[in-house]
Amino acid sequence: MVDTARWREEYPFDSHFMEVEGSRYHFLDEGTGRPLLMVHGNPTWSFYWRRLVDTLRPHLRAVAVDHLGCGLSDKPGNYPYRLSDHVNNLVRLIEYLDLKDITMVVHDWGGPIGLSAAVQLKERISGLVILNTGAFPPPSIPLRIRSCRIPLLGSFLVRRLNLFARLALGMATYRRPLAEPARAGLLAPYDSHANRIAIARFIQDIPASPRHPTWHLLSSLAKDLSQLSSCPTRILWGMRDWCFTPRCLEMLVDIFPHADVTRLEDVGHYVMEDDPDTVVRAVSEFLQLQPDGCPPSGPGNGSDAGR
Repeated sequence: MVDTARWREEYPFDSHFMEVEGSRYHFLDEGTGRPLLMVHGNPTWSFYWRRLVDTLRPHLRAVAVDHLGCGLSDKPGNYPYRLSDHVNNLVRLIEYLDLKDITMVVHDWGGPIGLSAAVQLKERISGLVILNTGAFPPPSIPLRIRSCRIPLLGSFLVRRLNLFARLALGMATYRRPLAEPARAGLLAPYDSHANRIAIARFIQDIPASPRHPTWHLLSSLAKDLSQLSSCPTRILWGMRDWCFTPRCLEMLVDIFPHADVTRLEDVGHYVMEDDPDTVVRAVSEFLQLQPDGCPPSGPGNGSDAGR
């Protein structure tokens, strides 16, 4: 049972659910108007986007998902939890809610999940906001993550001790330590061995070589994103991220050469925890400036706004 006592005040939202293969897929749906769709990574959940949801819901429709196995979604023990599964679920939710003219905000695993869905439903996408993530096979896998992939030992560390989520509370920020309500909220859904299954499966789904099935999906995504090359794009990047390093940023800039890029020099991986005010302000400005819809991709439709 999730203890809501310490963090619920920071998450004052109504829960909504969609059924996925007999399980409940949780999402937030606050406000009305043009949709802002937020897609989280591992080991976070929709709680990660709370400041963005709370600030912008008076002005638009704020939708934030919990991937199956994460947050307040169900955590079935017999689900595959592959990247392709998470993408399919997100596509289904977008169609279920009939979201159009979407500005999508992605972070961490939310990048390949959200961007893959955006490619499939590009006619519904108006803009992209990208926080530290990747949309390609990883150029490297840090040692602290590789250790969580070791058979038996990795499962013990991640699921029995909850070490991956707990250590992230300290290692994923740089500017300031997390306040107690934020720490409690980020950990709340992952309170047992059974409830940490998706955390472990996300780690296992990081492809280290082309032999891994997710490698090919990520390789295809890096190429397919050219279909979104003319979409207004804002990149906000924590430069003190030990996982998605500045090298990953430059790879994304190659994919989105027109993007408006902000490098946050003293911010770590949890950008929304280290510098939420900058993200909220940047997204608000981006929504005011962007045109309606993505123009057709092709020569002459980009810009040199990236820096």
